[in-house]
Amino acid sequence: MPAPPEARLLPNLDDHFCFGCSPINPKGLQMTFYALKDTVASWVVIDEHYSGWRHVVHGGIIASMLDEIMGRGGLYLLKRLVMTKSLTLDFLSPVGVGEELMVEGKVLERVDDRNAVMAGTLYNASGHAAARAQGQFKLFTVDALRRRGGMDDHNLVAIGKLLQSL
Repeated sequence: MPAPPEARLLPNLDDHFCFGCSPINPKGLQMTFYALKDTVASWVVIDEHYSGWRHVVHGGIIASMLDEIMGRGGLYLLKRLVMTKSLTLDFLSPVGVGEELMVEGKVLERVDDRNAVMAGTLYNASGHAAARAQGQFKLFTVDALRRRGGMDDHNLVAIGKLLQSL
C-alpha cells in the first residue's frame, strides 16, 4: 500500500525527538506525512518490539499513531500548532506487526479560532479500518505558544518556518 502518485510529501523538521515523527529518534515511529486532497496520511510498518500480544500492535502505539496523524492534520490543514485536549478511540480489529499500515487524519470541524475536532483512521494491510479516533484539539499560532511559554524558542522558530513553507 505505497503512497499514491497524487500524494504530496509534506515537510518535517529534522532536529527534534518526537516519538511519532522524528526522523532521528531510533525508538520512535518515524512517521512521514503526505497531503491527499483534504486529508493527511502516513504509511507505517510497526516493529515487533511495539507489540502487546504476540504479533499484534500494542493499543498505546495505535493511539499514538492516530493522535500524531490528527495533530499533523491540524498543522497542515489548519496551518496551526495543535495540542490534544481529548481523544476517543475505537479498536475495530487487531493490527499485525510487520504489516504496512495507513493512517489518515482529517478536520471534522473548526469550532473557532482556537479549537478543532479532528478524526483519524488506521487501515490494516488489507485496506480495512482497524481503529478510529476522534479528538478535540487546541489550536495555537507560533506567537500564542511563545507567549504561553509552551516551547523553547529554537523549536518555535523552526515550526514557524515550517508553517510558512506550507
